[in-house]
Amino acid sequence: MLAVSLFQFDWVTDLQLRSFDELQRRSPRAYEDVPVRIVDLDDATLERVGQWPWSRSQVASLVDRLTELGAASIAFDIVFAESDRTAPSRILETGGFKSSPELRRLLSELPDPDDALAEAIARSPVVTGFALTHDSDTRTPQEHAGFAYLGANPAQFLPRYAGAVANLAPLEAASSGNGSFAIAHDRDGVIRRVPLLYRLDDRIYPSLAAEALRVAMRASTYVVKAAGGESQGGADSEAVNGIASLRIPPGLTIPTDPQGRIWIRFTPPEPSRYLPAWRVLAGEVAPDALNGSIVLIGTSATGLKDIRSTPLDPAAPGVVVHAEVIENILLQEYLDRPDWASGAELLFTLVWGTLLALLIRRAGALWSAALGLLGIAGAATLSWIAFTQSHLLFDPVMPSIAGCAVYLAGSLTNYLHTESERSRIRSAFAHYLSPPLVKQLSTRPDTLRLGGEMRDMTVLFADIRGFTSLSERLEPQELTHILNNFLTPMTDRILEAQGTIDKYMGDCIMSFWNAPLDLPEHAAHACSAALAMVEELDRVNERLWQECYERGQPFSPLQIGIGLNSGDCCVGNMGSQQRFDYSVLGDEVNLASRLEGQSKTYGVTIVIGDNTRVRAPQFAALELDLIRVKGKSKPVRIHTLIGDAELATSKAFQERHQKHQELLDAYRGQDFKRALQLTEQCAVSAPTLQALYALYRGRIEEYLEHPPPSDWDSVYTARSK
Repeated sequence: MLAVSLFQFDWVTDLQLRSFDELQRRSPRAYEDVPVRIVDLDDATLERVGQWPWSRSQVASLVDRLTELGAASIAFDIVFAESDRTAPSRILETGGFKSSPELRRLLSELPDPDDALAEAIARSPVVTGFALTHDSDTRTPQEHAGFAYLGANPAQFLPRYAGAVANLAPLEAASSGNGSFAIAHDRDGVIRRVPLLYRLDDRIYPSLAAEALRVAMRASTYVVKAAGGESQGGADSEAVNGIASLRIPPGLTIPTDPQGRIWIRFTPPEPSRYLPAWRVLAGEVAPDALNGSIVLIGTSATGLKDIRSTPLDPAAPGVVVHAEVIENILLQEYLDRPDWASGAELLFTLVWGTLLALLIRRAGALWSAALGLLGIAGAATLSWIAFTQSHLLFDPVMPSIAGCAVYLAGSLTNYLHTESERSRIRSAFAHYLSPPLVKQLSTRPDTLRLGGEMRDMTVLFADIRGFTSLSERLEPQELTHILNNFLTPMTDRILEAQGTIDKYMGDCIMSFWNAPLDLPEHAAHACSAALAMVEELDRVNERLWQECYERGQPFSPLQIGIGLNSGDCCVGNMGSQQRFDYSVLGDEVNLASRLEGQSKTYGVTIVIGDNTRVRAPQFAALELDLIRVKGKSKPVRIHTLIGDAELATSKAFQERHQKHQELLDAYRGQDFKRALQLTEQCAVSAPTLQALYALYRGRIEEYLEHPPPSDWDSVYTARSK
């Protein structure tokens, strides 16, 4: 790992850069209102003013307006490489007017939009921008600034280009500055560092951001200081470490890396940076809004494709990168990766890795892991402190990877021995025990014995309605296919809610919560699972319908009934000495099974016991009845689960719940005429519960004709399971 860090492979650099991105994301630069603004050719501007490119006369009007507003400098993140398409000379060349001398004369007397823009640029502090290329067959941009060197000629350290896409010569000649808006991204396409200087052949050109600053400061020269010294000798040996800084007289010094770049400390996207160009043209800008500001003219319009990726914004307009560079310089708030950073990281890795390698032989894996985590935390903490306190960039990734590699190599034997024991248990039980139980057994093999314990649990039964008739119509292979398509996603929903699958009984799923692992909110998790299963059933039916449609077969959608109940149950390994299963037994389990059967009686999908309702009161549920299920003499209160907590707090559900409760109160109070009216009202407000209210309507009509005895307790006795 030391060697990998030393030779700086590409993947090492990528990891470093991503760690630096994470530092910026966690502690971005707070936006401060410095005099830097972007006049944005956004979508709204193009819609109001017209598509790009505009007439140069329109651009000249924009320049004049910005000058009137007091802009200190106006920098174009745009290149005007060709003459205006509406220029009279262009029209004469392409319009076919040879047969009309008079028309040619009139056109030639019209003003040239390029001349209008050049005149506007000449009376304004404008910086034109050009694009650098690797094509040598191009025109060389004009130079407006001089360069003085402290030390060797810095050109050898700058990114080199062969040519440029430059502006029209009259526009460049009229401007106060001329800079490159080329922005080189890193290998992964993210912009983190921006050059302030570029090399075109043997000439040095400034960046657009640097020129905007120079023009705003009314300076004429840059001073480039080499890292090897300040002598004027010019020998390359005096500047072997590259460039140290760029100074704009009289007193603005910008530290750079050896290639003349600065690391940008980005802010999150900030709308107040932007000013739509249409507002400037329409005169809707306050008189002092741009006074003394550096103005960048660029575009965020999606169709113009000037989109760049930064650590804080994967789709940032390119012009905002120049704005952030200028803001960093004005605030003197730079990120820096000092030249000794790599050496410090290597030393940290060497010391920490050596300590870890020595300790793991004596203290074992546990204490070594503690030291390893301490080293990782230390590297991350030191990197974070250096970033937040001094804006320094130190890589925590490679020292952490090195420590992990040392730890893994040293503890490999112990790991393999332990894993072989766990693998034996997993292979024996993974096919018929829940994943949490397998994990628990792998760490505590002593629990692998017969016996159980009493726990407060929630049990769920889910069954396909009409499965018997379905199985009579289908071939075994088709039936198996449907069952697999049903049981697999339903199992996923249960496991996602941290439930344990007990068993499959044909088309029935039995599961439970709060065993083998503690789950205090087990009733709520079970209710969430039941609602998710109902929602999943729609997707299952959609897939099965599509298959039947493609085969030209009739399709009958699956319907399910779900029963939930909570209470004390005996859970543990049940069976014989030869074979046992982790399962649950008890009266509350039997009741959950009975409640699933009653879902068909009451025409609902989910029936929950009163114990579950009490443990999960936040869900939307309606009371169904007081019932004596088959095999029990004591009545229980049952409910139907309608929806989640969000639905429970809605006004519509609360009104429905109140009306439903009035129905039950009237029914149990033997006010059957009132109850009959309420069944009609409830059925209208809850169309999905038509079967339930039809059931009550039938009972009430029977009691109206044959009133119940005086000792009637309103309890319904189930006739089937």
